[in-house]
Amino acid sequence: MAYEQDRLGSTVLGAPQGVLGAATRNRVLRNTYWLLAISMVPTVLGAWIGVRTGFGFFAGSPFVGLLVFLGVAFGFFFAIERFKNSGIGVALLLGFTFFMGLMLSRLVGAVLGFSNGASLVMTAFGGTAAIFAVMATVATVSKRDFSGMGKWLFIGFMVVFVAAIANIWLQMPALTLTISTLAVLIFSAFILYDLQRVVNGGETNYVTATLSVYLSIYNVFSNLLMLLGVLGGERD
Repeated sequence: MAYEQDRLGSTVLGAPQGVLGAATRNRVLRNTYWLLAISMVPTVLGAWIGVRTGFGFFAGSPFVGLLVFLGVAFGFFFAIERFKNSGIGVALLLGFTFFMGLMLSRLVGAVLGFSNGASLVMTAFGGTAAIFAVMATVATVSKRDFSGMGKWLFIGFMVVFVAAIANIWLQMPALTLTISTLAVLIFSAFILYDLQRVVNGGETNYVTATLSVYLSIYNVFSNLLMLLGVLGGERD
């Protein structure tokens, strides 16, 4: 794949380099969308298996669970980056999305415990799809440069991350709602930011691009589902 990118990025048979650059960007974007769609399959499978088996990841010790989760996640990140130019990178990415589906299963299972749980899950899915569609459209057609958002989005992410860790002990419902609301906004903006990087040629590897956008979509969905469960969950 690296060879193909270098080859397409150069001038071949007298064709203008800019034209081939646009072709390369379109190919990376198209492959990113395809791999994103495929990555939803192991995510749903992982969530389904987790719900059916009652999967719990250090449920009795949330902080230890967080540390183990971060260790596994960063292990996947390192391996995906290492093999991003081969089919192994794609396989690792799909393995990571299955793992993330398992991690999502506890939240999904809790929401499905409501009498309107299935409706809430579908609403969160529809809302996430709508956010992605809007951000993808803006990233593709807008002439505005959103690259300057990167550092502010990272700062926002760190604030939400630290607050989420603190809330493991604080267990404050109001803080949970605030964190989830901010997370939906921040990760929606991350979708726009990451997709425009592909559109503008700032990201030329579709495996890396898919991983970035997938994480944003995952966080938008999980936090939307959290908000819907807290605010709209109905008991029998």
